[in-house]
Amino acid sequence: MRLPEVIAACGMSRSLIYKMVKEGRFPRPIRVAARLSAWDSEAVRCWIDSRCEEGRAA
Repeated sequence: MRLPEVIAACGMSRSLIYKMVKEGRFPRPIRVAARLSAWDSEAVRCWIDSRCEEGRAA
């Protein structure tokens, strides 16, 4: 997934996504080429699902 798709799926801003990546709280992007990064769509979906589970448990 490219960044616009991640933003749409998660509903978070670009800066928050990168802050959470830095803190280890969001999946890291994968370097596809020298100037191209993308996220594993399954990793992002699992992260979203885990957040939903946390919300239900609270």
